[in-house]
Amino acid sequence: MFLDESGSQLTPVVRRTYAPRGKTPIVEAWHRKGRISAISAVTVSPVRRRPNLYFRLLPDNTNAHGEDTAAFLAQLRGEIRGPMTILWDQGKIHRRSSVVKAYLGKHPGIEAEDFPGYAPDANPDEGVWGWTKYHRLPNYAPEDTDELRSCLWSELSALRGRPDLLGSFIRHAEIPLQL
Repeated sequence: MFLDESGSQLTPVVRRTYAPRGKTPIVEAWHRKGRISAISAVTVSPVRRRPNLYFRLLPDNTNAHGEDTAAFLAQLRGEIRGPMTILWDQGKIHRRSSVVKAYLGKHPGIEAEDFPGYAPDANPDEGVWGWTKYHRLPNYAPEDTDELRSCLWSELSALRGRPDLLGSFIRHAEIPLQL
């Protein structure tokens, strides 16, 4: 499984869009504070060779910490049977967190490996966040974090049903897996 964290803000990601000639599109948003942080993992079953997505949205206006990573690993352990190999970046909230170290120490069936120093293109889970932010939700200006949370939940849930798209994130990262 490929694990990563990300966040979405109330201030929209502004992207170029199409509009009738002479009518400049206007995104009606003002500088608003508020964000939703999330953790997700793209998984590949070694038996079925089918990619899947698991995610967790954190409380409003919080950053992901080691405790959140450990809780997400516990969620995955409850949903996925058998040994697991996790590939993640070298962020402080992963193996350097005492909470995560303790969790991994209690669960020897979970192996953790780091990606090289700075290699965002190597992690297929970066594709999840790129797709969500830049293809599904650009120019989206929610009224509040409840609306943002609902929209993120819908988009990530829909992505769970798209193994073809999840597979494309793995291929784009040039991970040598047979899907």
